[in-house]
Amino acid sequence: MPDELPEPTGSDQSDHLSDLRALAADSAEEARTYLATVTDIASGANPAAALPLGLLALSQVLVMGARLGAIEDIVPEDRFEVDPGPDVELDPLRENLSNLLHGIDDYADVVDPVTEPALTTGSLSNDLTVVASALAHGLRHHDEGRVLEALWWWQFSYLSDWGERAASALRVLQALLAHIRLDADADAVAEAEFDALHP
Repeated sequence: MPDELPEPTGSDQSDHLSDLRALAADSAEEARTYLATVTDIASGANPAAALPLGLLALSQVLVMGARLGAIEDIVPEDRFEVDPGPDVELDPLRENLSNLLHGIDDYADVVDPVTEPALTTGSLSNDLTVVASALAHGLRHHDEGRVLEALWWWQFSYLSDWGERAASALRVLQALLAHIRLDADADAVAEAEFDALHP
């Protein structure tokens, strides 16, 4: 596999390139974990775990995005992005997620909380797929040895698209779990608490 990052010539440059390689490796691992988790959720094998697994997957990948968003802009060596070929077909993933989340998929959202707080709608299945698409695209660069380009893509797409979608979906999943667990019948909760305290 080719290595896009040049060999360092000085101590500072060595540290910088080493940090970028480590960040790229960590980001690739987080991307793979997210894709595997969302694919597992979409399979419908364990629908009861869909919401908590989605919450965990989004929380973890948003940490990756936050690291990329917090550092200076990554600038690839080439002026134009290398075409990695056709994107992975993710429509089946979106459809499976939509079917799995039927009845809770759509939610209220705002266009932009800073510049355009107009009400709009969002979709959990679409959000999860948008994140998957962006991460998969960057992984193709990474796996073909274009480490700097992978970092650039993940950072750019985090700031421009998938970070917002992931954050919105995370908030909705957290709210859904809160309603499921806190909106339970008060008598049933009290009985469960009594049983737990008096075995």
